Amino acid sequence: MALDESRETDAVLDVEGYTFVIEKDLYEKASPLKVDMTYMGFAITSEMELGGGGSCGSSCSGGSCSVS
Repeated sequence: MALDESRETDAVLDVEGYTFVIEKDLYEKASPLKVDMTYMGFAITSEMELGGGGSCGSSCSGGSCSVS
């Protein structure tokens, strides 16, 4: 999640005073989306299968990954 300006290829969603901008193709594939606020920041969940997983491709320690 990041600050961005909308483009013609984006869906713009206004939800309870917040404006979300997401690429239309991604929005169609990932819907429904849920954005929650947690003690660590925003958490975004979706029914979209991301595939892969199990490795972060570089170094992992203590539950976090860093990619060089």
